[in-house]
Amino acid sequence: MNPINAAGTNTNSGNSSGAGPGPMNNKKNNMDDLQKAGLAVGAVGVLGGVATGIIASGKANALNGQIEDYQGKITELENNRPPITDPYANITDTGEFITNPYASLSVATQAAQIQMDETDIALANTLDTIQRSGMGAGGATALANAAAASKKSVSANIEQQEVNNEKLRAQGELQMNQAKQAEAVRLQNAAVAGEQFVFQQEDARVMQKLNRQQAMLDNTMAQQMQYRSDSTAAFGNAFGGLTSLGTAALTGPAK
Repeated sequence: MNPINAAGTNTNSGNSSGAGPGPMNNKKNNMDDLQKAGLAVGAVGVLGGVATGIIASGKANALNGQIEDYQGKITELENNRPPITDPYANITDTGEFITNPYASLSVATQAAQIQMDETDIALANTLDTIQRSGMGAGGATALANAAAASKKSVSANIEQQEVNNEKLRAQGELQMNQAKQAEAVRLQNAAVAGEQFVFQQEDARVMQKLNRQQAMLDNTMAQQMQYRSDSTAAFGNAFGGLTSLGTAALTGPAK
């Protein structure tokens, strides 16, 4: 219907001249501008979230090389650990030094033979003396007994010396064998202790390197997990903002 009434008066209250948009149209235009500005700000936020997610994801992926490097070094160190050896593998038997030197003690038969020889000589000399001096039987017997006793005493003394010498030789050999055995055992124990010390030091050094590499690997993996978490959160925020923008675009401005 024509807004001009019968009197020819313009009934449109939009403006005093009756021409151009009215106040309602101006309000609608202002709301459209605000909506566009809000959408633009939201779009910037969405793009910023996407960019943050991409950057965080890139940082996480960039750490893959470091993680593989640390894992490779750890594997190499584990493969090159000193082998576990038996430090007692080279222990030798020291039983060769265990002998019985008293088993070879000899009987002093030579002294007994000397005694018999000397007794025979004494008796012969006694008989010769009796024949020259005309001594009676009693004197000859006494002289023979004295000579035999003298020779027996000398023989017994020689025999005792031989027995003592044999004992001393056996004791000396026993002490020498004991000293040799003790020294052999000491050297073997020293070799075992030395081998154990070297192994422990080498293994401890490798373990220090392993622990250091493992700590670096753990820190890098934790950083990567943080980057991935940041990326996920940024993408989530961006998609949430995008959903809000879509909803706002579909619903339009308030009437």
